[in-house]
Amino acid sequence: MTAPLTPDSEDALCDVVRAAAAAATPLRIVGGGTRSGIGRPVAAATPVSTAGLSGVTLYEPGAMTLIAKAGTPLAEIEALLATERQYLAFEPMDHRPLLGSNGTPTVGGVVSANVSGPRRLRAGACRDFLLGLRFVDGHGRLVKNGGRVMKNVTGLDLGKLLCGAYGTLGIVTEVALKTLPRPERAATLVFDGLTDAQAVALFCKALGTPFEVSGAAFVDGRALLRIEGLTDQVGYRIDRLTQLLERPDRTVIKGADHTRLWDDVRDVRTFADSTGSVWRLSVKATDAPAITSALQQSLGAQTVLDWGGGLIWARLPQDAPAAAGAHIRQILAPLGGHATLIRAGADLRAETDVFQPEPAPLAGLSAGLRARFDPQNILNPGLMAV
Repeated sequence: MTAPLTPDSEDALCDVVRAAAAAATPLRIVGGGTRSGIGRPVAAATPVSTAGLSGVTLYEPGAMTLIAKAGTPLAEIEALLATERQYLAFEPMDHRPLLGSNGTPTVGGVVSANVSGPRRLRAGACRDFLLGLRFVDGHGRLVKNGGRVMKNVTGLDLGKLLCGAYGTLGIVTEVALKTLPRPERAATLVFDGLTDAQAVALFCKALGTPFEVSGAAFVDGRALLRIEGLTDQVGYRIDRLTQLLERPDRTVIKGADHTRLWDDVRDVRTFADSTGSVWRLSVKATDAPAITSALQQSLGAQTVLDWGGGLIWARLPQDAPAAAGAHIRQILAPLGGHATLIRAGADLRAETDVFQPEPAPLAGLSAGLRARFDPQNILNPGLMAV
């Protein structure tokens, strides 16, 4: 494997990209290497790493603002925020357990993939906390967009384009993120022995209350409701939810067990150390039971629900047909939603639409954006679209 180019400054990265554009040399963008198995394989490309662009350049706890270079390890950022009892509320997933990958998650990789965890249903996604960024486009130009406060964006908010583009529009070099205070207390209500339909009905009822549920997942027959906030509030909300849900048989998990539980939900550890492909389906929550039933009956899928049923993780058996992806999208077609192949071997990823195919008008817009930002098609070519 070719050692990656590791520029140690934005100027050096601009030089690398300009030279690649002049020679029409494809580049494979590498952050910490933990999500390199997502997307279609980028063949015959020179790897370029952001590891040389590392460090927190600004942290203002009072303003709840953090600015860091793209190659900064996520663990370093989380440790810094913990000193001020703050955190990244969108709860970025660590893909290493699911993908069996190595490396170190970086903040640039999180932003480039719009990585968000169970708290997304209440707090929002990574892109909702992105105040601004700097990136190098396919021309080799350094582009700056946004600022340090939520209302400091005028014109086109390029961060919304770059966040989730997987490096196909530009190489992120620095990000500005909004932070939030860490909750004083947290606990989980657990309801055992439910079906998918019963769990989703429970989630709909709980999320319709004013008691601020920040996590709603269904794993291995257990429905989980996370409650976070001020110490006195959490106990009151747990009691009120128990009464409203009319499920006195619930149990409560607190402390370190609670933290580990939601780390496992966030990282989909149910499917770690297993074989078979893994799909991520975004759907309307009330459609989830019908979809999981169809997946289980037709493909033998094992499923996990998150976001109150709005997110389905589906693991297919090792011997699932290559056309399973098309079948999944046929199931979703009359209901809406989209499916993304998250874990699979290179051969399957090469012959499958890894990301949900876009309608023709939207695909035209996407192609136009890529032509504008990367006219030589050198940035992760083919990773998201052929």
